[in-house]
Amino acid sequence: MSADAPRLFQTVFWDILTDVRETELVSPAPEDESVEEQRVAVVIEDEEDIRSLLSAVLAQAGFEVHGAGNGQDGLDLVVEHQPLVTTLDVNMPGMDGFETAKRIRSVSTTYIVMLSARTEEIDALQGLEAGADDYVAKPFRPRELRARIDAMLRRPRHHVAAAVPAVEASDTTGAWLEHQGLRLNPDMRIVTVDGDDLELTRSEFDILADLLAAGRRVRGKSDLALMLRGEQFTGVEFVSDSDARAIEVHVANLRRKLGESPTNPRWIETVRGVGYRLTAS
Repeated sequence: MSADAPRLFQTVFWDILTDVRETELVSPAPEDESVEEQRVAVVIEDEEDIRSLLSAVLAQAGFEVHGAGNGQDGLDLVVEHQPLVTTLDVNMPGMDGFETAKRIRSVSTTYIVMLSARTEEIDALQGLEAGADDYVAKPFRPRELRARIDAMLRRPRHHVAAAVPAVEASDTTGAWLEHQGLRLNPDMRIVTVDGDDLELTRSEFDILADLLAAGRRVRGKSDLALMLRGEQFTGVEFVSDSDARAIEVHVANLRRKLGESPTNPRWIETVRGVGYRLTAS
């Protein structure tokens, strides 16, 4: 990181502090979550100035914030406090952000916002694959950061649970969405391909479920971005280029896990310039 980077980030994040009182960051808690659970956040960032600023932003928004300067300490805080939101820097000494995200995801359903000055597609793809819910390039606009966090808080949170017994799965057969050997159960959050379980991130699962429900109807990138926010298109919502790009990365990662080629897809067909839909049966 350059010598000027801390000063640049201070300028950006102090803008958040002046705005945060005007726009509420925390969405109403879902019925199955406590108020206390909603108020916990962990900030994992090796730059002390940036960590302090992010902590101040979240504290102003009503979060109880715990900060760590490296991945291992951050992981320990996540295990101890089970936060609703975790911000995670990529470039850290020792265990980097990608490995930290993988370890966090194995023990927690916290919403992870990965922050990095690395803007190459492969970096974003690696971050989302590691389990991040969003990948935000530094520097970024304060209102965009708030909007992204708020969007995640509006999405349903699914806790890590033991495998569902086969008898229970048979009782919910009617809830399955199917297409050419691909089966998805929205309620149980299970995906199988030709009988084999498929592990997906929260965003990948939601996109796939949306496409399966839409069938041959085209779902635009803006539609999918709004869906991830928990919103529906009414004509006034703003979807940025970075939102659309994030959808492209999620779909590319989803295809890779499915093992299909975008040029000869088995399940997800690209409608050039518009979005995606299921392939013909």
